[in-house]
Amino acid sequence: MNYNFNFSCTAHFMNIHRVQHWNVSKPAVSSRGGIVASQNRIASAAGAQILAAGGNAVDAAVATGFALAAVEPWNSGLGGVGFMLVYLARENRVHVVDFGPISPHALNPADYPLTGGFTSDLFTWPTVADDRNVHGPMSIAIPGHVDGMATALEKFGTMAFRDVMQPAIGLADEGLAVDWYLTLKVATMARELFRYPATRDIWLPGGLPPVTAPGAPLSRLKLTGLAATMRHLAAAGPRDFYEGDIAAGIVRDLRAMGGNLSASDLKDFRARIVAPIETRYRSARLALPPQLTAGPTMLRALAPLRDIRFQPGGPQADAFIAYAAALHDAYAERLATMGENSDRRDPSTTTHLNVIDSHGNMVALTQTLLSVFGSKVVLPSSGVLMNNGIMWFDPRPESPNCLAPGKRALSNMCPVIALREGKPWFAIGASGGRKILPAVYQISSFLIDHGMSLSDAFHQPRIDASGGDAVGVDPRHPDATLKALAAKFPIDLTELVVYPTNFACPSAVLRDPESGAHYGITDVMSPWSGAVAAD
Repeated sequence: MNYNFNFSCTAHFMNIHRVQHWNVSKPAVSSRGGIVASQNRIASAAGAQILAAGGNAVDAAVATGFALAAVEPWNSGLGGVGFMLVYLARENRVHVVDFGPISPHALNPADYPLTGGFTSDLFTWPTVADDRNVHGPMSIAIPGHVDGMATALEKFGTMAFRDVMQPAIGLADEGLAVDWYLTLKVATMARELFRYPATRDIWLPGGLPPVTAPGAPLSRLKLTGLAATMRHLAAAGPRDFYEGDIAAGIVRDLRAMGGNLSASDLKDFRARIVAPIETRYRSARLALPPQLTAGPTMLRALAPLRDIRFQPGGPQADAFIAYAAALHDAYAERLATMGENSDRRDPSTTTHLNVIDSHGNMVALTQTLLSVFGSKVVLPSSGVLMNNGIMWFDPRPESPNCLAPGKRALSNMCPVIALREGKPWFAIGASGGRKILPAVYQISSFLIDHGMSLSDAFHQPRIDASGGDAVGVDPRHPDATLKALAAKFPIDLTELVVYPTNFACPSAVLRDPESGAHYGITDVMSPWSGAVAAD
């Protein structure tokens, strides 16, 4: 019986269709000083520039966060939301800056009638008429990004807001290089981007995705209005986005489109400083984001691992079986009590960055527009691409995560900071929707349980168990691991590829407690990602 199972299982593994036939690696960066690691190396360099100028980790994180709006705009930006974890060495303490999604106070659930079908974009929610919770002006939650960045800077940074904005302004002036990856990202969303005039004018010149001709120097795509908005914001201050000229333009544009975001929604918005969830896990003290994030679910998934003694020699079949079982149970609890759904089919957007400075301060920042290109709405008066945070709510009225006015939505974001022996150790996070938690969870275990280096942990094949019965498994795992997982769970052999994002896009920085050296690394398969040292 075992022989027959193993034979058919092995044959299945050998005969899967392979998208790629190479092994990709990405180097880690090491430094005695500061490091910025993000999903766009140009943005990381902007943050490293701030560190080199004397800024601390928060200054650099804010600069990088704004720079990403100019060089990775489909993932995050001024119209987005997020969570930031800040470790301050002088306090030996982690703080959480919460600028997560909140629905407009004028939102009326009756304006989102169900059609009887089911959507396939990120969540298998029941379909809403005209997909108005997925794209367009009624899909937009209150944008917290600007106030979140400003609040972090005021509370924990050392530099002026106008100064940390300068790298982003310069990048927005320069425009985006039209390489193959930009063409790919726009092409995958071209149908949706075509719906809205200001969006179409920027992203689909001539009605088609931008392409640089073969052999020609890379052309540049200008994000119309964004540089001017950033320049105005730097001069007028961050609250202008909520109470000044920029705010008036946001409300005017959305009112003309039929949106429900109001002037009072913007004026009343304030990012919150809240306490993290903290837990002791083996040799580490972990700080996780609280409340309606993936932090409580990661805490739940760590519990079954505490009494397990893993086989030596790095993560093997026993470890991945334990990960899959723990994640399966944690997600079952999450979906039942927090209201999220388990669809795994379509890509999401989000970006993550980490910073460590020469003093040991650390930041783990996750920021997002939710879907790729968010609501698909670029505001004509400002050039700001808005989020579609309303999609995070279940449109069914009986759900714990149901649509309601002025309500916080459940999110997948999971930035984490780890300390060991009372000193900062690593900061980590990822983009990738529900796949964020499994990636952060496994890499954290690789570092804590298996003693792997940061580079080895990021190149180690992972699994994805983010809801549903089947476990996504990277076929690069050894045959023994593949067979052991297949004996316990239904599995889907899923490659680690550039597109789609099958295993999330993690990044991290780490301080070696023994040598004091700093390391940074980003997602191996992200072509634009990179860690940059400040020295």
